Amino acid sequence: MSETVRRKGRTGYLLLLPGVVWLSLFFVIPFYSLVATSLYNADGSVFRGYEMSWAFGNYTNAIQEYWGPLVRSLVYGGIATLICLVLGYVLAYAIAFKSGRWKNLMLVLVIAPFFTSFLVRTLSWKLILADDGFIVNTLQALQLLGDDGRLLATPIAVVAGLTYNFLPFMVLPLYASIDKIDHRLIEASSDLYANPIVGFFKVTWPLSLPGVISGTLLTFIPASGDYINAQLLGSPNERMVGNVIQDLFTDAGDYPAAGALSMIMMILIVVMVLFYIRRSGTEDLL
Repeated sequence: MSETVRRKGRTGYLLLLPGVVWLSLFFVIPFYSLVATSLYNADGSVFRGYEMSWAFGNYTNAIQEYWGPLVRSLVYGGIATLICLVLGYVLAYAIAFKSGRWKNLMLVLVIAPFFTSFLVRTLSWKLILADDGFIVNTLQALQLLGDDGRLLATPIAVVAGLTYNFLPFMVLPLYASIDKIDHRLIEASSDLYANPIVGFFKVTWPLSLPGVISGTLLTFIPASGDYINAQLLGSPNERMVGNVIQDLFTDAGDYPAAGALSMIMMILIVVMVLFYIRRSGTEDLL
């Protein structure tokens, strides 16, 4: 009997082995390399090499020099996440409760943009928001935009690109959560003399919170670290932290600053995510 138990125990460890190896090769080792890079001696260079000197001053220098892109990334990511939540909730609710036999088709249309390259989708927004494009001409005709006004190379363009590219990450978790809600509970709220608005905030919204939490995390984290939208749709004034890190690694060759900035952004997002989950009050993600 004990031999059988030992065999089952070894089988469990063997089943875990591929996952452990994968995480070690593609997460633990790269993460250790990034931490080490962030603590290199800042006086080194790509040609002379760097020495490990536990230079924690790299972190303070990175914050002092690049606090603008750090804050901008969090703000842009937060605005895009909020817009995605509003648009995604309406769309997910409509798919779950109103689409009927068209439900599967609408879900396919939600994920259809993933069939094309992220880069191609972003470049298409560059055409849509062009200075001589339909949207800018229409806004100028309606006097909502000045004759020399533009959308491209502005924060609006960057946030619009982030919203479009990451909207499916919001819709799918919301749909999965809303679709599980028993519609009889919503009908019961109206039977108890609750108007649609009160019924939504008392019944639908609380029951869909797991999807809201999952969707906002899946949207905010990649949106804050994105650099393609700011590179193609923005200007130097809209540079996000991803653009700075890319330039430090590839153009400037300042590996310690790039590593420190990457770690700072990672720590900020982890702290914000943990605080957000704790404050949300949902036990499904804890």
